[in-house]
Amino acid sequence: MLGSLRVNDHDQRLAGVRLRSDLPLPDPDFVHEDGGWVLHLPNSSLGRLEYQLELSDHDGDTVVVCDPGNPERAPGAFGEKSVLLASGYRPPAWLEHPAAPGERDDVAIRVLGRDLAIGVWSPYEGELPLLVAHDGPEYDEIAALTRYAGAMIEAGQVPPFRVALLPPGDRDEWYSASAAYGRALCNRILPRLREHVPVMGLPVGMGASLGGLAMLQAQRTWAGAFAGLFLQSASFFVPRFDRQESGFPHYARIVRFVRRVLRTETFDEPVPVSMTCGSEEENVYNNRLMASALAVQGYPAHLAEVPDLHNYTCWRDALHPHLTRLLADLWGPAQA
Repeated sequence: MLGSLRVNDHDQRLAGVRLRSDLPLPDPDFVHEDGGWVLHLPNSSLGRLEYQLELSDHDGDTVVVCDPGNPERAPGAFGEKSVLLASGYRPPAWLEHPAAPGERDDVAIRVLGRDLAIGVWSPYEGELPLLVAHDGPEYDEIAALTRYAGAMIEAGQVPPFRVALLPPGDRDEWYSASAAYGRALCNRILPRLREHVPVMGLPVGMGASLGGLAMLQAQRTWAGAFAGLFLQSASFFVPRFDRQESGFPHYARIVRFVRRVLRTETFDEPVPVSMTCGSEEENVYNNRLMASALAVQGYPAHLAEVPDLHNYTCWRDALHPHLTRLLADLWGPAQA
């Protein structure tokens, strides 16, 4: 339980305070009481809440800031935010565990008019399985993806594997169910990675938000590209739940792709899919629909709902056991 937020204002310099977060609230405005501004948060399963405050003065000017009364901060793709932690929240234990060391080098490739430098993290030489991550640099910097990989390898949870950290390029265009990007990923990027390092079997694709949507689009369109998928809070927009996203430039294209998938009765080449999503984020409803549809089509698909919202810390916290289990099932146990 998260409790309440308070902003002291004994000098009455503020005209209002509003919560800026992904938590859907009927009224995000603080109320003035006892020399400050207070917002009582509803009961929820959340273990943590990332947020900012919108402060309004008496001249009508507003500013968005981190909470000056809360020293806890969380990194994110759009900058730092304040974070409120429930009493039972604990970060993943693997962050403090020993980790197999790895080296990173870059693979240069030109894709859809962009020059990309794809980081490839390797714990060992030789032929290894490959995990391919959309938004890879952010996944690594904010969600400690290669730290996770090293910890799982060191613990013997999975066999040694490489991680390809794909930069997003033109993210809104490429990751929005774009046929052109899906073709480039499967016909140019994956073969280029195989030229650079020896890859054992088919890679596993992963992505969050739009990056998860793009991985599913590629797997559905290009048979035999991936052995499995790990999708976190993927943006499977459907009008019933996601009209608030209709201003996104490629909303209609995403809706068309998702509708085709949901209406398909069978699929010839299903692969194992592990999905995670924040239990109270907006995408949880469309993720439930997608998980059910994929399972009906023969995918070994499972959705885990975790006590957080749409952010990299949520995705980091869900890597183990959910990604671990998928990789171990696909690649077999680590060798003693």
